[in-house]
Parts: sequence; C-alpha cells; structure tokens
Amino acid sequence: MSESDELDGLTGFFFYMFIVHPATAWILRPGRFERKKSIMYAIGFLALLAAIKTGISLQSRGPNHYNLLGVTRDSNPLEIKRAYKKLSLQTHPDKNPSPTAVDEFDALKQAYDVLLDMELREVYNKFGAEGIRTNKRYDETQFFMELGVYYLTFGMLAYVLTLGKRSGDARQWTFTGLIVMLVVEISIMTSTESLLPKGVLPTWTEHQCVWLLHTLFPAFMNGCRSMGSYLYVDLEAQGRSLLMALQEQNKDILLVLRDVQICTQSIQANGGGGGGGVPNTTRVLGTGSGPVAGGAVMRATPTGKIKELQERLQASNTNVTQAVKDIKMVGEGKSNMGFYTMIAGYIVFSYLFK
Repeated sequence: MSESDELDGLTGFFFYMFIVHPATAWILRPGRFERKKSIMYAIGFLALLAAIKTGISLQSRGPNHYNLLGVTRDSNPLEIKRAYKKLSLQTHPDKNPSPTAVDEFDALKQAYDVLLDMELREVYNKFGAEGIRTNKRYDETQFFMELGVYYLTFGMLAYVLTLGKRSGDARQWTFTGLIVMLVVEISIMTSTESLLPKGVLPTWTEHQCVWLLHTLFPAFMNGCRSMGSYLYVDLEAQGRSLLMALQEQNKDILLVLRDVQICTQSIQANGGGGGGGVPNTTRVLGTGSGPVAGGAVMRATPTGKIKELQERLQASNTNVTQAVKDIKMVGEGKSNMGFYTMIAGYIVFSYLFK
C-alpha cells in the first residue's frame, strides 16, 4: 500500500473507533429501542457511514485509467487504441476550451501508455499508479513482509480492542473477517490471472479491490465490537441464577416438610385429631415472605401443607424452567450462527473466485 492509502486507513480506523463506535453504543443502549429495532438501526447506521466514507475516499482518488479511457480490464489493445483516439480528439487542448484541458489530455495519454503496455498494465492492476511511479514489480518476499506487517498490526489492535469477557464473540468475528480478508488478498495478488468476476466492477483493478477491503475493515471491526457487546449473554450469571432458584426451591421444600412434620407430631400428640378434647388449632400459613394474600386462614394439616408445597414448587419451577430455556437458547443460537456464517461465507467465496 502507498503512504496515502496507509494514512487514509489510519484516519478511518480512528474515525470509527472514537466517533462511530460511541454513536453505535448509544443506539444499542439497553432500553432505548426494542431489541430487534436496535440491531437494525445499528447495522443500518454502520452501513450508511461506511458507504458514505468509502464513497468520499473513492471520489478523492479520482478515476482510474480504465475509467478515463472508458474501457474494461478485459479490453484488448485494439479497443484501447480506438477509445484513446476518440477521446484524444475531444480532450486535445486545441479543441477543448476547458482551463484544465492540458491536464486532462496528459492524464488520458498516461492512461493510454500504461494500458497499452501489457507489463505496465499488470503492474498498474496489482499496485496502482504508485506502482507505476516507483517502477514497482512483484517480489514474493517483499509482498509477504508488507502483508505480515499490515495484518499483524491490525491483529494486535483488534485483540487489544476486544479484550474482556463481553468481547469474546466480537474478537472471534473480527479475527474471522481478518483471516478471510488475508486469504482473499493473497489469492488476488499472487494469481497470474485476474480472479475478479467479469460482470462485477469491470473497470476495477486488483489494487482497488484490496484498497476497498482495507477501507471497510475498520468499519467491520467496530461493528463487531458494538454488536458483540450488545448481544453478549453472561452464561455464568445465568448459571448462578439457576442455582439460586434451585436453592430457594430446596428451602421451600424443607420448610414445608418441617411444618408437615410438626403438624403430624401435633396431631399424634393430641390423640390423632379426633374427640371433643382436641383444640381446634388454626394459624395463618405464610410463604416465607408474609401471610397468605387476603389473610386467608388455612387449617394447619398435612394435606394443607402438601398443597402449599405444590403451589411453591409450581412458582419456583417457573423461574427454573425460564433460566434453563435461556441457557439453551443462547447455546443453540451461537452454534447455529457460526454454522450459517460458515456456509454463507463458503458460498460467497466459491461464487466470486471459482
């Protein structure tokens, strides 16, 4: 990459990190919107900003040689000559009254000279205009050294920015995207033939495609950070909640069984509960947090205690069932998401570079 591309990538990284990421976190703040709407708004916001920034950067780079001549990267020398002859008559300073006519004609002539020479054309496709100016040629050792420096730098940044338990999924998504981008870049830059589909961006070069990947990666990384933190579910906390619910259920069972035992012993001590000499002892039954709602009085009998035990078990079972269901849903969602992402990535990669 050229120095201008590296500076543009660094500027984009800080833009997404210090401006876009806090704005996305504001959108995803719990309680601000519904869960589905928050995710949709955040994705739309990130995609819109990435498209606008990429479009501005692309506009500032200006048209490439293929755009200037109105040809595609698959055009043969004869088509390039025809296109140049037609445009040179229109942009020649003698016939073009524009104050920038000389610059336009020089740019057109330079594009023609580069694309007509097959060796320079290959250099331009791989390394852009900077490669033509520096007379750069493909060197495997230098290429992989530059590649290693770039990806190690972004890999360390991604690791530092995704530290913490809440960023585990974000780290996994980010490094997956980084690896996919690395594979695509190596495939494009080391191939002797163009791997770009003919019907997609016919005037783009391999150099521009790599630039686009590098430009969009900071947006992808910060999107992963925001979405990973928002979608994070603390399984340890859910496990603790489940254990606490089970503990409360166990306490209720023990309390009611103790009351049943006391009532049974009382009945046995009073002669089995029959006869006129047995006092009609009643008391208000509670649930551990106060008396029964409405002040209802129940006879302290084993049957009443067993009914109370059933009611408490039903109430506590609801909490336990919900906690177990949440844990299962989280586990299934993670496994399914990874499986579907792997299949989708394989299909897209196979279609584009088959």
